[in-house]
Amino acid sequence: MTENTNQNEENSLGIGSKTALVAILGRPSAGKSTFINTACQEPVSIVSPVPQTTRNAIRGIVNTSLGQLVFVDTPGYHDSDKKLNLRLKSVTEDVLAGADCLLYVIDTTREPGDEEKMNAELAAKYADNLVVALNKTDAHDSKCERCRQFLSIYLPQVPGERILEMSAKNDEGINEVLKAIYAVSPEAPALYTEDMYTDQDIAFRISEIIRGEAINRLSQELPHCLYVSVADVESRGSNGKLWVRAFICVERESQKGIVIGKGAAMIKEIRMASLHKIADVFPFKIELDLQVKVDKNWRQKDVTLTRLIAK
Repeated sequence: MTENTNQNEENSLGIGSKTALVAILGRPSAGKSTFINTACQEPVSIVSPVPQTTRNAIRGIVNTSLGQLVFVDTPGYHDSDKKLNLRLKSVTEDVLAGADCLLYVIDTTREPGDEEKMNAELAAKYADNLVVALNKTDAHDSKCERCRQFLSIYLPQVPGERILEMSAKNDEGINEVLKAIYAVSPEAPALYTEDMYTDQDIAFRISEIIRGEAINRLSQELPHCLYVSVADVESRGSNGKLWVRAFICVERESQKGIVIGKGAAMIKEIRMASLHKIADVFPFKIELDLQVKVDKNWRQKDVTLTRLIAK
């Protein structure tokens, strides 16, 4: 009876019988967020040239006739003893432990080094349900064969059919990667309806959009010193318009001036760019009140880190 019910539910959703929670592992800037956005065909996760942009386990949902894959974009896994980075590593490790499958993304434009070895050693624990994606193979400085040699040493138990080449940015090889993941995914009912591509709430999505627009406009170091807090989300009027008050929070007064900019030019630019992207994501109008404030040394505060870094 349960099997028939589940099958009927799957058929009504238009989704195949395979379902998996898929953790994405890789070094910072390997292309994990780009992959999840391309696979979902929606802006689920922040993409930035600034390393270590992703701070949360962000979910993106792919529905096809083969089934439903719920990808979890994790922070870039690298060696650091800073409190924030230790929290981020913990997020990645916890997500991997609870996942059905693992997608390990390797940036083929970088020489495999100690950080890649650390990622490979972590991935090896999940080799039975592991797919490896060699990313950025379209780049002129791609070292694809060097990466394959690295895998033959550190992940020899992964068969060749589960090591695939792709360009997440150019949407090349994505379907082949998805098929390989489906092949190691279990039979199970879908977790989400077919129209969903993420389970993030409105406040979180807006805060991530603002943070993405901010970090892509500021200096290399400053993006790591800021976070975005959505203080209020209110429905105003009969047309479903939302009013949002948000703060870009930095660690020092000097950083506040940089984010605001001369004549408030920078904060205005971030606000307008955020509203433009928000309009692409949500079907209703949103008004945004965006301000900057100081949360001194927030990266050393356990309470703030716990609130910001969700697993």
